[in-house]
Amino acid sequence: MGHKEDLLEGAKRCLLEKGYGRTTARDIVAASGTNLASIGYHYGSKDALLQQAFLALTEEWGDRAGAAGAEGEKTLPADPYERFHAVWEQVVAAAGASRPVWKLQTEVVTRIDDDEKLREAIKEPQREGRLGMAQGFLGIDPEKDPEKARVAGLLCQALATGVMIQWMVDPDTAPSADDLTAGLRVLMEGQ
Repeated sequence: MGHKEDLLEGAKRCLLEKGYGRTTARDIVAASGTNLASIGYHYGSKDALLQQAFLALTEEWGDRAGAAGAEGEKTLPADPYERFHAVWEQVVAAAGASRPVWKLQTEVVTRIDDDEKLREAIKEPQREGRLGMAQGFLGIDPEKDPEKARVAGLLCQALATGVMIQWMVDPDTAPSADDLTAGLRVLMEGQ
């Protein structure tokens, strides 16, 4: 790896360990084995590097979560409730390992009112993430049915955020895949 990649990997480690607001340029340099000048040369600023590192971490989480549905695409049931349950079972099972990324995401959300560049940097990846969730979780191809993928992605993203927040606050009472599927049945069927 070169300095640019080393910086990105170091920044990702720092974000997960220290958070967005407490990560300094010196922390990144120490974690990456590079030098301060490399940050400006490759990324322009520490903030630009942190934005890229944050986006990379959330994309990596999205790839893992999307793989929960896509990986088992052949084995996932055709029944929508059973498919929903199977995908959420995999996502919930990874909640503990996902905690550092979700902790970081909640911190970043609290910063966007005061950091317009950060807000702008995450808008498009958020939109892409929704479509990825629609495809990975529900098998909806965004190119074939863009509106269906958009609205399904909005719902998946809202569910994922809510579920992960509940897991962060109280893992003992956070929803399981069974709970989520039962709730979906009540919502859809009134049962």
